[in-house]
Amino acid sequence: MVGLEFPHQGDILKVERISHPVLVVSKDFFNSSGEIIGCPIYADSTKSPLHIAVTTNGQTRGYAQCEKLALLDLRVRGYKKTDSLSVSERMNISDAIQGIFDYI
Repeated sequence: MVGLEFPHQGDILKVERISHPVLVVSKDFFNSSGEIIGCPIYADSTKSPLHIAVTTNGQTRGYAQCEKLALLDLRVRGYKKTDSLSVSERMNISDAIQGIFDYI
């Protein structure tokens, strides 16, 4: 990550050694550490409240699988930003993730 700007919430990345796109769901203050929390975007998916359809102006189409959150250290992996989500799509995904951790 040396010399690179850190990724932002809502960015879609191609990460070294990961075959599917990764959506950055963590906030920018967290991402500035060189680590992100992301979830995979799969082209096909089973219907679920945690599989949120995403479509961008770029090439990304599929389903963000919100239950498959992962911490990724981008300081040790190559990555490239390929796309980003709209604010409304980020909000839908954030709501789904927050629902995983609700107490009631």
